[in-house]
Amino acid sequence: MERVCLDCGTPIKGRSDKKFCDDQCRSNYNNRLKVEDLSFVRQVNHTLKKNRDILQKLNPTGKTKVNRDKLLKQGFDLNYHTHVYQTQKGTTYYFCYEYGYLLLNEQEVLLVKREEGAEGLKH
Repeated sequence: MERVCLDCGTPIKGRSDKKFCDDQCRSNYNNRLKVEDLSFVRQVNHTLKKNRDILQKLNPTGKTKVNRDKLLKQGFDLNYHTHVYQTQKGTTYYFCYEYGYLLLNEQEVLLVKREEGAEGLKH
């Protein structure tokens, strides 16, 4: 079976474990992988920042209730958060950095803000 360069597809001669025909192809291939990885990371970071901005905008006082549809209509994505906080009673808060939310029911969402350096939530 003929081996081909992973970047350009030309036949490879030489060692049996060789994957690229030259250094340029190796660099091209690895740079392309890096760009694809960075693109995904940029997309996730953009979504997290957008979620945080929406939570901040809708929660100027540090604690408030909003309608779930209001969050979603602004482009909030419930699938993205930076961390989860679970209380001793088993209540789960989802956070985008210092701003978090608790799904109360199908319609209502409690928005909270974690205070700087605080272990708990702002009440």
